[in-house]
Amino acid sequence: MSLLLDNEFKPLPPDKCVDTEAFLEAVSHLPSFFDCLGSSVFAIIKADITGNITKIKTAYLKDPQKFVTLQDLLISEREAQADKWPLVGATLALMWLKRGLRFIQILLQSLADGERDANNPNSIRVNVVKAYEQALKRYHGWLTQKLFSMALLAAPCRSNFLKALSKGEDVGEEDCLAKVRQFLENFTPTVDAIYEMYTKLNAELSYTV
Repeated sequence: MSLLLDNEFKPLPPDKCVDTEAFLEAVSHLPSFFDCLGSSVFAIIKADITGNITKIKTAYLKDPQKFVTLQDLLISEREAQADKWPLVGATLALMWLKRGLRFIQILLQSLADGERDANNPNSIRVNVVKAYEQALKRYHGWLTQKLFSMALLAAPCRSNFLKALSKGEDVGEEDCLAKVRQFLENFTPTVDAIYEMYTKLNAELSYTV
């Protein structure tokens, strides 16, 4: 089994509200994805994602029956801390978490779509650069961007990355990419739904770190 399919995301209901418990269970296994990228610089994203998951889970466990969906959690925080929201608790943690999830989604989709560097087809640099530029770069200051520029140069080769996603098993590239596409079937709509929720609630912030 692949690293991604060991803990798949559940399909969204018609109203696109994300079940908090199911989301936290699925997303809690994703930080290990960044180990597959090799460079220690990606540990920054891994640590950020892990910390934000913990913050969301802590808020959720205060009243699981009340916070059935992520939207329930955000709206409750908005009502309780209107003067500070959305710079509070789970709302702020999820804002940053979704950006890390978008990075994963764009990277995997780029691989699944067959995007390659014609001059170096066994490199995933073009895929990682695309994901970073679209998901994270605008929220990073000059120093953080420089750190990630270094990490991008150290990205693993395509074959090694896909083998890592397959948990070290010798799986053919097409078989591995088929599993990536299967994972994205529920993962992408979930990430999209969270972004849409932030837009509707006017909870998105654009400051840099």
